[in-house]
Amino acid sequence: MGKRLITQRRGRGFGRYRSPRHLRFTDASHPKMRADSGTVVDILHEPGRIAPLVKVRYSDRDHLMIAPDGVSVGQEITFGARGAVSAGNTMPVGALPEGTIVYNIESQPGDGGKFARTAGTAATIVTHGDKTVLLMPSGKFKEVDNKCLATVGLVAGGGHKEKPFAKSGKKFHAYGAKAKAYFKVKGIAMNPVNHPHGGGGHPHVGTQSSVGRNTPPGRKVGRLAPQRKKRKV
Repeated sequence: MGKRLITQRRGRGFGRYRSPRHLRFTDASHPKMRADSGTVVDILHEPGRIAPLVKVRYSDRDHLMIAPDGVSVGQEITFGARGAVSAGNTMPVGALPEGTIVYNIESQPGDGGKFARTAGTAATIVTHGDKTVLLMPSGKFKEVDNKCLATVGLVAGGGHKEKPFAKSGKKFHAYGAKAKAYFKVKGIAMNPVNHPHGGGGHPHVGTQSSVGRNTPPGRKVGRLAPQRKKRKV
């Protein structure tokens, strides 16, 4: 009995390939408050996120932030432009010296942080001017407003890639936590009863593989039909 392809099930919002938003209880963004200092009271793990979180107790609130590498319980954390340039402190990128390693960088002032949030990543402040130029983890240079907030240091949890999975089942569940499809066999390598592309004396699709532009979601995947080159008369 045939069944829908994995790509079709993902397109239709199939439960197995739905984004696991329920595994995250915070967005770990920068708080909207005045300059203050706090203390790290706990280090937490959030399912669905590789980087650990730390709970910082400020004078009027508790806040969860992405943990910097080397953080410890009892460490002092500052928020604001007048803090020291040390790991865990958050301040505007315009107030940081060139060459500083930062993470959780805002794209626009006040958005809470958008860049360099993955475990083990960080960006480097290159130069200042009308805007601050950053060297991103991808190797590209990016300009941001001098008022954008960033946290000094490197995101903790960078050594997670060094731990072997040891068995395929663990990698299968790791992919599921990220709403990714596990490794799959090519359709042309299957038999005709298992996939529309299967069969034949040599690996080939055997029929038109482009998808029409009026195809419903779920089936509209892969190579779309070419655009019309002539105008309708």
